[in-house]
Amino acid sequence: MHFVLVHGAYHGAWCWDQLRAELERGGHASTAVDLPCDDPDAGAERYVDEVLHAIPKQLDAVVMVGHSLAGLTVPIAASRVRTAMTIYLCAVLPVPGLSFDAQHAESGTDFQPSEPAIGHADGSDSWPERGAIEIFFHDCIPEVARTAARRLRPQYWKITQEVTPLRSWPPVPAAYIVCTDDRMVSPNYGRRAARRQLGVDPIELPGGHSPFLSRPRVLAQALVRAASRL
Repeated sequence: MHFVLVHGAYHGAWCWDQLRAELERGGHASTAVDLPCDDPDAGAERYVDEVLHAIPKQLDAVVMVGHSLAGLTVPIAASRVRTAMTIYLCAVLPVPGLSFDAQHAESGTDFQPSEPAIGHADGSDSWPERGAIEIFFHDCIPEVARTAARRLRPQYWKITQEVTPLRSWPPVPAAYIVCTDDRMVSPNYGRRAARRQLGVDPIELPGGHSPFLSRPRVLAQALVRAASRL
């Protein structure tokens, strides 16, 4: 199987490195996409273009995995390239005809980091190291958490503010993975979205928002099991 890995807000393709190594050990290939989250003019169409350009042209069908904010990109990309399955990891999901902001989806949690995200005059947000560790990487080993927090980029929000280009959900199987101690995307939101928007019962894993760093082997196994049901 070939997995296409699409990161969430603030992150980059680097965040998948440990997971990619685990997938490779299991005999599976992967492509990690780098999204232009630090470009104020980049919305869903630009994000989708980056996904499509990253996929090797000789592939047949791929398994597309979207983490967190990438849930707004993956179903659009999956409708434009041969896709065997979409897997949403701690992800927010679009509703055709609405922007994500207009959904009022209550996807957040009640967790309050000691140092919250910083809003900038140019419309971007960024995370101080301590707050990023607390909300994204709290269950990672300290060295991994610090390194990841320092690599986060500013995030612009056109993709949540614009009406989604998604007109209908792609006709491919889907799975949703909830992490039960997620401090960023509410596990209860994930359960509701999986059942209401995808028509599936969620897969539940222990831990926080970034299992590709805290539990890469467990996540790799979950992804392969989900895709193997096809």
